[in-house]
Amino acid sequence: MIRMGTVTLITGGARSGKSMQALKLALPYRRKFFVATGQALDEEMTARIEFHRTTRPPDFQTVEEPVQVVAALERLGDRADLVVLDCLTLWISNLMQRHELDGPILAEADKLAATLKDASFASIAVTDEVGSGIVPTDHAESRRFRDLLGWTNQKVAAVADQVLLMAAGYSIKLK
Repeated sequence: MIRMGTVTLITGGARSGKSMQALKLALPYRRKFFVATGQALDEEMTARIEFHRTTRPPDFQTVEEPVQVVAALERLGDRADLVVLDCLTLWISNLMQRHELDGPILAEADKLAATLKDASFASIAVTDEVGSGIVPTDHAESRRFRDLLGWTNQKVAAVADQVLLMAAGYSIKLK
């Protein structure tokens, strides 16, 4: 079991088992919250969100918050033993829709890292690793997204007690 106040970051590619690993690590905890950052912006995403809602273990209380993640975590305070934040990838995408400049997004990433580090509950943050592929030369917004997510992942990893990389459903401990 992860100690109270510790931070675990789980990263990896699409369908690598990140969310399942987070749920497995959450099993021993009693007061569990799930902070979901997805937004139902189209039919496919609506179906994904509904699938996750119905398959999430019932012992989680879910907070759906696509943008104000830091405020959502702060509101949980002493009510939670563990918070799963799934996922930083969608959160950064959501912030990009609201901010044309990188500065406010990176400031939010700094606030998130500090909030997780200082929290009274254990936390597991799920994110994608998007920096392993080729540089998307034809799409400036794709490059911006990849960079912002990479920097955010580094900020959270720096305060994390444990960083796991998922591949084919198995974890590799990086930190």
